[in-house]
Formats: sequence, structure tokens, C-alpha cells
Amino acid sequence: MAEAQAVASDAQDANQAAPFIDPRPAFAVVEELRVKFGDSLFLQATHDDMPTLWVERSQLLEVLMFLRTLPKPYVMLYDLSAIDERLRTHRAGLPPSDFTVFYHLLSLERNSDIRIKVALKESDVNLPTATKIWPNANWYEREVWDMFGITFTGHPHLRRILLPNYWEGHPLRKEYSARATEFDPYRLNAEKHKLEEESGNFNPDDWGMKRGNKNEDFMFLNLGPNHPSAHGAFRIVLQLDGEEILDCVPEIGYHHRGAEKMAERQSWHSFIPYTDRIDYLGGVMNNLPYVMSVEKLAGIKVPDRVNTIRIMMSEFFRVTSHLLFLGTYIQDLGGMTPIFFMFTDRQKAYDVIEAITGFRMHPAWFRIGGVAHDLPRGWDKLVRDFVEWMPKRLDEYVKAAIQNSMIMGRAKGVAQYDARQALAWGVTGAGLRATGVDFDLRKARPYCGYENFDFEVPLAYNGDAYDRCLVRIEEMRQSIRIIKQCLDNMPEGPYKADHPLAVPPPKDRTLQDIETLITHFLSVSWGPVMPEGEASMMVEATKGINSYYLTSDRNTMSYRTRIRTPSYAHLQQMPSVINGSMVPDLITYLASIDFVMADVDR
Repeated sequence: MAEAQAVASDAQDANQAAPFIDPRPAFAVVEELRVKFGDSLFLQATHDDMPTLWVERSQLLEVLMFLRTLPKPYVMLYDLSAIDERLRTHRAGLPPSDFTVFYHLLSLERNSDIRIKVALKESDVNLPTATKIWPNANWYEREVWDMFGITFTGHPHLRRILLPNYWEGHPLRKEYSARATEFDPYRLNAEKHKLEEESGNFNPDDWGMKRGNKNEDFMFLNLGPNHPSAHGAFRIVLQLDGEEILDCVPEIGYHHRGAEKMAERQSWHSFIPYTDRIDYLGGVMNNLPYVMSVEKLAGIKVPDRVNTIRIMMSEFFRVTSHLLFLGTYIQDLGGMTPIFFMFTDRQKAYDVIEAITGFRMHPAWFRIGGVAHDLPRGWDKLVRDFVEWMPKRLDEYVKAAIQNSMIMGRAKGVAQYDARQALAWGVTGAGLRATGVDFDLRKARPYCGYENFDFEVPLAYNGDAYDRCLVRIEEMRQSIRIIKQCLDNMPEGPYKADHPLAVPPPKDRTLQDIETLITHFLSVSWGPVMPEGEASMMVEATKGINSYYLTSDRNTMSYRTRIRTPSYAHLQQMPSVINGSMVPDLITYLASIDFVMADVDR
């Protein structure tokens, strides 16, 4: 704690005295901001070494626009959310704040990020909207209003997004209960049932949509929330002129379970299974950014064997997720048979996953500081059989289905967008790389030892529904290539770190030393107490970039857990891409996004 306070104190002194020029490349932008705005900006020390600057509300838009228009700009608003600071006790000299709104910006040319924070008083929770700088600020600001009650003046349509319109309160405020047992029993009487039904009615006037022109009325078509092409509980209302889509309104939240709120009442370890259910097709890939964020807070360095195991299992789940995508993609475009073959191959991958972790879809197998247990006897033969089987199957799928004239006719040139649009809407993963942008975190910012592996980043250049499919097929080939390297070069050593915040003390010591026994008891019953501070971790997940941003108040639980998911950004982009197209093109577009609604709604 003393060390963290000293770091924060040094940062504060640096703002009051002569500015210190940080030699780290990511911090070069701090000096650029100080040249422009003076020393009024407060630099916060964090465990993730990301430049984190507090700015005055009056300067916010000017600072954001400055960053957006630099010679090497921060082109993407990667994330935007808030923190209720009112119960946080270990703030280590940070600016006084009841609510803090943060903007996470990403620059491709710099290959670095910056976090901008604004402090707000409880009596005045208002900020100007950033939608004129980054269009994808729209949904993020709506979510902050929904969850925290913070108003963004000038927002084009500030209304609830994850919760129904009749909801009362803002759940991520600290006064809002975190457990169902703290609420009265839920009752649904006739009056409430009618209210909930009526709240689902779509009124075009609420969205500024015309009901027709002087010659004809427009049709409003409700697609979902229970439609096979919606890939989950997702609703999109279409404004149609014949079969042409004039406008559309995506509606999410049907799958919202309050994952970020749950993190406030689970210990650091016990929240791991909840991460599996975000992108529920991603398996341990969801555990990875969370446990690595906690490891940054705790200062844990994991053994090489752990890193290699994590990479191998993450790439297995990339393959299983992409196989499901490919099967449903072809099915949505009119081909029925291939999905059965792809599910068969997917089961072969799950057989390997189950043999290693003990579970199939949701193993929750990664741990803070390592993995749940070591690789079992015979794991290498199972993995080798799979990596020798799968490449030939991918060749068959491309020849039989992807090069089929019907598939190409339905997907080529459909739902097309370029790199500039993708970056403006926060698109990551295959959707971004299909526009020719060579950005994959495993190469650009290697983690877990990815820098030691030989693999390529698949690219395409048309940015259409067909290219998004081709990129994912090639990603599966590269994942198999990575898995084979893990198989051939698996390091020896422990499967977990020897760290008091990661694992309990050895059993034999607990039988001889009372202090060790107490430490063991507290670690197992309450969970470890993480140092105060903030840390985040981004990974190249199955659907795009996924990240966890954790705030610790020196407790056994997270004070604030922010989960940034790729599918949320991808669905927000829909109207800008599909308006002006035909209804069948929408189905192709939905298939090519590869989204999971739990990944959207959390």
C-alpha cells in the first residue's frame, strides 16, 4: 500500500512541479497534451502502465478532439464507461470524485492506448456527448446513463439500452443492491404484465422515423427477439420500402444478467466461472483477460508452462468458436448440410478440451497465477490427432461450400464497409482485418509469450460478408499451427505461480505453522485481498478484442469490473452498414458478424 501511495504521490507532485517526461513510448502523448493544455492534467499511476489522465469537464471535448486529430491519431473509442467512487476508500491522492467517467482510446499508428477520466459530483452528473467525435460513443453513453444515471447533453437518443424502459434505478450505483435476496420477491400481476408487454411496442416516432412519404406508407418489420437468424435473443426493427431497408433500430438487453454487478459480490477467484458465460463460445478465452488483469494487480508472474498451456487452450476455443460460426454462416446463406460436419469436428475438439480440463464448453479452468491442474497423461496424443485431422477438413469445407457459387453470390459485395468506418465504430477482430487492417494483438502487443510463436495474421481487403468468412477460416489454420507449436515445445515446470495471492500455502506447512494455517484459511474461505489500484488487460478473443478493467479497493472482491466485449461494438455498427440494402442481405450480414448475445449484453 505504501508503495502505491508513493507512486500516486509522485505523480501528483509531478503535476504540481516541473513536468516529468516519461521515456516509455506509450507516454509520449502525455507530453503532447501538456504542451497543448498546460499542467492542469493529472497523471494517474496504474498497474497496467496505460497513460491515464484526469481532465476538467470543461476541457473534455477539446482534449478528445485533440487526440482524435493528432498526426498519429487515437482513431478508435475502444471503450467508455463509469465508476461510482463514493464508497472507495483507497484512492491514493486521486482527484475528488463521486462518479468518474473514463474514455479508453486506441491508436493503431502508435500501437498504444490512453485513458481519459473526468470527475463528477453527485449533484451534477452531466457531460457533453462525444458522439460527434466517435459515432460509437452513442451506445456506450446510453449504457452509462442506464447503469449510472449520468446524462450526456446533446446525445441524439439518450434512453435505456440494456434494461427495459420501465426499470427504476441505475444498477451499477453502489446504493443499488447486488444480491437478489436483498430485493422483495418478484411478482407479476396482470397490471405489471400489461405494462411490460406494452413497453415492447415499437413507436417509430420515438426514433424520429417517418411512417411514410406522400406516395406510400412504410412497413415496419420486427425481426426477433426470437428468430433463428438473430443468433440469440436480439431484436432489430426494420423500416422498409418494399424489400429495401431504409433504416433499422437494433435492440439489445434481452440477455443482460448484470455480470459487472455480480463481480462486486464475488471473490477474485469465484468470479472466474462468470467470465465463461460472457462469450459463451469462447470458454477459457474469457478467463484469460480477467485473470491476467488480476495478476497485474497482484504483481504475479506466471511460469512459462502456464503461458504455453493458456495459449494452446485459448486457440482450441478459437477453433471451436469459428467452426460454429462457419456452420451457421453457411446455414443462414442457404446451405444446410455443412453444419452437421462442422459440429462433428467441433465435438472432436471438445473431446480434447474435456480430457485436459474436465469440462467442455465452460471449463472455467484458468486460475489467478496458473491453471487448475497440470496437463493429464496422454494429452499430447489427443492434441496431435486433432491437429493432423483438422486441416484436411478445412480444405474440404472451402472447396465444397465456400467456393460454391450460391454462397459467393449471397455474400460477395454484401454488407461492405472500409477500414475508416470499421475504426470509427470500434470494430475489432476478423471484421477489422477483413478491411485490410493488419492489427492482431497477438502480433501487435504479444502477451502470454505469443512472440515466440510462428504464425500469420490473415487479411482480406473487400470488407464484405464473404471476406469476413475467409479471414476466420484462415484464422483456424493459424490456430492449428500455434497449437502444434505448443505441442512440440511445451516447457517443463509448475502449472501455477508460487505466490501468496495466487495459491494457498503448501499443506504440510499449514500443519506446523499457525500463521500459515491462518493465511490458508483466509485465502480459501474469503479469498485473497488484492492491492488497491487499477489494471486492465486486452486479448485477441474469438469475436475480436475483449478486455477487463478492474478497480481494487484492497478487498477480497473487485470494487468495479468493466467488461468490454467486441460483439457490443459490432452490433452498434449495423444501421450504418445495412441501410439501403435488401432484407436477405441483412441475414447475410448478421451471419458474418459472428456475435453472441451474452457477449453483447453481459
